[in-house]
Amino acid sequence: MTRRAGLRAAAALGLLGAGFVVGLSAVALHARWWGLALGAVATLAALVALPPGLWSRASYAVGWLVALGLAMVPRPEGDYAVASDAPGYLLIGVGLVLLVGALATLPVGRRRSR
Repeated sequence: MTRRAGLRAAAALGLLGAGFVVGLSAVALHARWWGLALGAVATLAALVALPPGLWSRASYAVGWLVALGLAMVPRPEGDYAVASDAPGYLLIGVGLVLLVGALATLPVGRRRSR
């Protein structure tokens, strides 16, 4: 493994963790209007600020979406952390925008001529 590949892997793991923390924070605060706005702005600002690519935007988006996905699993009491109300649907919409934004900016593979 080269030094550059190791740095990329470390950056990807760091961004995966950062995405998870931001996603978890957005889920925890989405019931309040200011928490939903703060979570959406922080998420989309990070999407725009990170360079396009598998090692940056995509790893951040995966971490964020894992946090959202874990919050959408029913709890033992039978309720959900993300309710089926307007703030819950808006949070899911932010997740969809994040997913589309990360996938749309993945680099296109180049063909090598022989």
